[in-house]
Amino acid sequence: MVLRSMPLPAWLGQDAPQSDVVLSSRARYMRNLRGHRFPHACDRAELGTVMRLVLDAASQAKLGLEALKVISNAERDHLVGCRLISPDFPWSEHGRALLIDESRSMSLMVNEEDHLRLQALTAGWSIDAADSLAYKYTCALGERLEYAYSKDFGYLSASPFNAGEGRRMSCMLHLIGLAQGKRLPSVLKALATKGLTARGLFGESSRAIGAFVQVSVLQGSRSEFVGAVDYLIREERLARQGLSRDVLEVKAAQATEFAIASRTISLADALRVLAWIRWGASVKLPGAVKTARDVDAFLTTLEIRSDEEHKNASRNRAESLRGLVEG
Repeated sequence: MVLRSMPLPAWLGQDAPQSDVVLSSRARYMRNLRGHRFPHACDRAELGTVMRLVLDAASQAKLGLEALKVISNAERDHLVGCRLISPDFPWSEHGRALLIDESRSMSLMVNEEDHLRLQALTAGWSIDAADSLAYKYTCALGERLEYAYSKDFGYLSASPFNAGEGRRMSCMLHLIGLAQGKRLPSVLKALATKGLTARGLFGESSRAIGAFVQVSVLQGSRSEFVGAVDYLIREERLARQGLSRDVLEVKAAQATEFAIASRTISLADALRVLAWIRWGASVKLPGAVKTARDVDAFLTTLEIRSDEEHKNASRNRAESLRGLVEG
């Protein structure tokens, strides 16, 4: 209930290009401050110094970013589901800070893996808009902060793999047609040879359950990334056309019946159910959820915790999922 009362992020807007396949687009910029150790090597005092420098710069730049001083576990789950923070970001530890704009389209994590992790999210397939927005904020902060930069390595990062442009472009896709046609692993393997990485709904180390796949690229041109994602969109639509409507109706009905009958449900099973419900909504199956964007909004409210302390999360998931499919 708490999760579903929170403001939705801007990327859930109805005006979302290619939203049948692409949920959202994201551009993330990494920066570190010259003269300071990376977060993992900082002591408490230095973490606090870096945090104050970044917070002061954000305030002076008048970017409209609000520092969230204290957030609950429910709020954290919501922000992870909205893709605004990383699942493992130690937001409650000393020297960490989270800044978010009012529309929930921008977020800045301070002292995550790097001093600054700034990201912009936009609706559907709109990577140009996301990149322009993130770059604007990164430059505004850079006018007040001195970023660590090397002429040989580019922007320096806590991980050598991230050094260089310090930018990662990504988008969240629903590739259920390719998955159903058993083509998804081979397609993603082919893209990996071009430098693209595939992850699950919740980013690094998560699996692509329900065919929700986050595709990203760290190096390379924007045009190459756009070309790769356009290819995925085309192939996904062709794969969906290859599955008969009768089969889809059966799969969607089975998913709905499973959701209604379940009194507890794991996160993985919830994602599998939502995958079929989303596809059914996108083609307007009779009795389906209103729109695919309704499912996308629901994804941001899933409780992602699975430890014993929060074992009631599976019951909460099942109850809210029944509410979604029963209308």
